Amino acid sequence: MIDEQGYRPNVGIILCNRDNQVFWARRCGQNGWQFPQGGIDAHETPEQALFRELHEEVGLAPEHVHIIGRTQDWLRYDIPAQFCRTPRSSHFRGQKQIWFLLRFLGREEHVPLNACDRPSFDRWCWVEYWSALGQIVEFKRGVYEQALRELEPLLGARPVVPAGMDRAE
Repeated sequence: MIDEQGYRPNVGIILCNRDNQVFWARRCGQNGWQFPQGGIDAHETPEQALFRELHEEVGLAPEHVHIIGRTQDWLRYDIPAQFCRTPRSSHFRGQKQIWFLLRFLGREEHVPLNACDRPSFDRWCWVEYWSALGQIVEFKRGVYEQALRELEPLLGARPVVPAGMDRAE
């Protein structure tokens, strides 16, 4: 399902623990780490896709999380040709995402990573809120920054930003 501008609808998931650290996971068989994300099927709302993807990618059920908030609008990024899994059609450009901020209510053993037949991640850890920006692949960095900035005020206590990361607009 690709929209008229060439973007595939998708959800992004920022899962935080009680210390406002965020869930950071490594793609199976790759060196790339990222937040969980996944496509929105034609019959789904973004929230329905969130819970489906959360289970498929991380193994969590709705009772393991609380939705704190979501981005107001779609955030978009273009996928460079070298990162496309299939040959790029003339219409496909990238992803448009609604990002959700979740509070983790479960225990670490509730995160099996292999809840589906084809796991997305093979490792995970908790990292400081802003550290993801320095580790994410360049073409996703702008969307990550937009999502983190928009959702951060919903956390309550503000996470400490590492030295050298200026959040001033």
